[in-house]
Amino acid sequence: MSREFILPDLGEGLTEAEIVAWLVAPGDEVAIDQPVVELESAKSVVQLPTPFAGVVESLGGQVGETLHAGTVLMTLGSEVSAPSAAPVAAEPGVAAPTEVATEESGAVLIGYGTRTSTVTKRATTAPARFGRRRSGAATGSGPGTGASGGGIAAPSRLDSARRSPVVSPIVRRLARQHGFDASQLDGSGPDHLVMRRDVEAFIGEQQGTPQATVEASAPAQPATVTAAAPASGDQRIPLDRIGRAAAAHFSRSRREIPEATVWMDVDATALVAARKQLHAATGERFGTTALVARFVVAGLRKHPRLNSSFDADRDELVLHGAVNLGLAAQTPRGLMVPVVHGAERMSLRELRDAIGTQTEAAATGVFAPAALSGGTFTLNNYGTLGVDGSAAIINHPEAAMLGIGRLVERPWVVDGALAVRTVTELTLSFDHRVCDGAEAAAFLTFVAGCIEQPLSLLAEL
Repeated sequence: MSREFILPDLGEGLTEAEIVAWLVAPGDEVAIDQPVVELESAKSVVQLPTPFAGVVESLGGQVGETLHAGTVLMTLGSEVSAPSAAPVAAEPGVAAPTEVATEESGAVLIGYGTRTSTVTKRATTAPARFGRRRSGAATGSGPGTGASGGGIAAPSRLDSARRSPVVSPIVRRLARQHGFDASQLDGSGPDHLVMRRDVEAFIGEQQGTPQATVEASAPAQPATVTAAAPASGDQRIPLDRIGRAAAAHFSRSRREIPEATVWMDVDATALVAARKQLHAATGERFGTTALVARFVVAGLRKHPRLNSSFDADRDELVLHGAVNLGLAAQTPRGLMVPVVHGAERMSLRELRDAIGTQTEAAATGVFAPAALSGGTFTLNNYGTLGVDGSAAIINHPEAAMLGIGRLVERPWVVDGALAVRTVTELTLSFDHRVCDGAEAAAFLTFVAGCIEQPLSLLAEL
């Protein structure tokens, strides 16, 4: 008996997604809640778990193809190689369930189940696919094998049976522009990840062009666009799905939110000293972002209007009970805002660890679906970009965003005398519909006071 895994609603109004990589192939046995595909939506790249166990019979699309919610993502047949009560043997890179499989999924998929599902990280030694191959099933060619013979290194040969992971949209697009599927290369990155250099090397070999010249010769857009202004030297770069969504989001924020900005320079010398004292006392490191985040959470409890959103349809202010702290992050897929949910319930150590988890995910731009939604306030540490301040765009539908500039030594007056102090700039952008400048300034000065005198927060705990 076959069962169809229908592409579910990915949430946040997202009704379509592009297939980035299949983590299984026809003939693989899969367990309930095992990730089977990576999909790129307008928000991020997510790994989707299967709600059913069984044997993969067919896949609903090729890498690079866009699927819409409600279409068949994968068809599975009945599991035959082992009794359903037997646990799945763990293998490197295989997502095995921790409990005996049941008839229904526990993953958080709309229409499929309710138990929490997490993103699966591939080990660097893991095979390129997830899943346990049935005995006697055909397998794809391994490194060094292929349809054509001799003379070309394995990473540059296409194999239609191969499904190497390809994370970068640029890499996938560059391959498609030259008429092949990047996932059919054996990538040189971790876990056979296909890098841009792999695609460029293959293009160079096909064209007899040195790799160093491939980037200059490769078109950055479809030929019909390039031909529009060949003599001017202008270049048109189409936005990908995430870029288009971000552009629309920024435009909406500017159009709908009457924002105002207040800022101030702050002496952060005591904050730097507190970080060192925490490290000496606990043996653990606490970053500036984590410490300021703790101050922000305390400030939002004192000034709840800044942890709110404005309902324009009803002319109502919605004060949020939880502090879901967004963290503006630059990722390989563009600017994203992963969210630490329930920050008001966390200790400093818990908040630091939660921020660290999102920071690690930002390195690839791959987040769990729920990680990019539900924010009530955003913290933006643009000091990591080497700047002091910014006129930030509020993350709609939130009401405010706090920015932290770089920590830099400057001359500062202390007790009537000049001294060298570590200084940062705080910038608060806020929705003027939810509060006036007085409350925004009170929140900003509270956070500034905690930075200047970290021990003062003890009175709020």
